[in-house]
Amino acid sequence: MSAPQPAVPAAQSAAQPAAQSAAQSAARSAGPTVEPADGELVPRIVHPSDPLAAPLLADLEREYDARYGVEVFGEPASVELNRYPAEAFTAPEGAFLLLLSGGEAVSGGAFMRFDERTAEFKRIWTRADVRGRGLAKRVLAALEREAGRLGYERIYLTTGPRQPEAVALYLSTGYTPRFDPARPAAEVGVHPFTKELGPGIRRPAARARAGTTSKETRS
Repeated sequence: MSAPQPAVPAAQSAAQPAAQSAAQSAARSAGPTVEPADGELVPRIVHPSDPLAAPLLADLEREYDARYGVEVFGEPASVELNRYPAEAFTAPEGAFLLLLSGGEAVSGGAFMRFDERTAEFKRIWTRADVRGRGLAKRVLAALEREAGRLGYERIYLTTGPRQPEAVALYLSTGYTPRFDPARPAAEVGVHPFTKELGPGIRRPAARARAGTTSKETRS
């Protein structure tokens, strides 16, 4: 069974363009994308248990706990990061993607099944010392291509109320907020977004669907 989609408040239609414009202006002012100094960026799909993925998962746990503790979601980050089996992030249901530089992960993300036509993006991360260089946008684009290759037509994702940079990222890359951006982030709580994949990305694929229905969380 698929999880219900959150309703879109009527105020969103008026507030969304302004929020998107602000995010796009911030992205432009950040300047051109700069590659990490230690070499070519290589995207690679790995198993979630691959040692290459360990820094991503460890740093997400550290950062989520630092930002949210247990008071916001009622649980430590380790619970969310271990909520789903590793197989949920492997084909044909999902993928776990890293952006490597010098053989080390500098950015990455994953997706799993949300419903029959929708992939849910999770674990979006960039190493702290290379943030602001467009790496997360490259990860999102690569994940979208892989989701389309597996036959998904739509992306769903969430972020938390204490991650304004993530909200700006999703607004600047074509994701539609399924909440009223004019409301204070703390009142919104979990911030859900969706995006329809274009026909140039989608590829028909037969997928047997049985598995985990996701829970709205940090990301």
